[in-house]
Amino acid sequence: MIASGSWAKASFKPYNFNSEGVLPPSGALHPLNKVREEFRQIFFSMGFTEMPTNQYVESGFWNFDTLFVPQQHPARDLQDTFFLKDPAVAKPPKDKEYWENTKAVHEGGAFGSIGYRYPWRGEESLRTVLRTHTTAVSAYMLKKLAADPKPTRLFSIDKVFRNEAVDATHLAEFHQVEGVIADYDVTLGDLIGFMEQFFEKMGVHGCRFKPTYNPYTEPSMEIFAWHQGLGKWVEIGNSGMFRPEMLEPMGLPKNMRVLGWGLSLERPTMIKYGVSNIRELLGHKVNLDFIESNPAARLDEDIF
Repeated sequence: MIASGSWAKASFKPYNFNSEGVLPPSGALHPLNKVREEFRQIFFSMGFTEMPTNQYVESGFWNFDTLFVPQQHPARDLQDTFFLKDPAVAKPPKDKEYWENTKAVHEGGAFGSIGYRYPWRGEESLRTVLRTHTTAVSAYMLKKLAADPKPTRLFSIDKVFRNEAVDATHLAEFHQVEGVIADYDVTLGDLIGFMEQFFEKMGVHGCRFKPTYNPYTEPSMEIFAWHQGLGKWVEIGNSGMFRPEMLEPMGLPKNMRVLGWGLSLERPTMIKYGVSNIRELLGHKVNLDFIESNPAARLDEDIF
């Protein structure tokens, strides 16, 4: 029509320059992935290295025994742990000295500890499980660190599995955010100071700390923050200093201390996006329009 000039005598519908075009078909990042990336950037800005967490199946040795969790601990029951049928048994660690050190510290005590004083069974230690926490990965990385001990900062964000009853706030699988700092002669005060610095980068100020019990950390602290929407203090994480019974059998020096803390990824994501039921965030009830239209995550004042 341009070449012939016929356009000059034709009638055209007015073009609406304010109309939006057809959206191209495309994927969208899940809210969990968006908040996960925000956490990753916080860790990277503080000098952390990400741990490899692509192995969901662990032996009871790395998931429990290396963390000084006794074999009769309730967390190792079927009520809390998914055990595997195939393969049902894992290989023992290559470092036989570490294997014997772990057995000794459980059975009769070692490295200044009285232990738990029970008959430790190797076959129980080698049962395969879906990891119940990413601390199993932290234990493996700390064992590697024993070959060349030096100040190290590590973090991980990945799935863990618990035999939980599914409800509005619990699923059988969820994500754990974990950080570990290994350094010489650090103290509980260093852990508290770092926790405050870490959570301030999330927009959480004025944290409170409450003593608690963990099998593999002593002292241990729960971390609380004031939630403006709920009008109360809510627990946002758990932390502590890894016990000598866990570190010294690995071959780490006596004066190398390890600070650790963890929190879930789902709770801050639910608060950020106004989700009251976790099943609206994960699972078959998820609204795909919600996934596509949710904004980018920013860990700022509107979380707490």
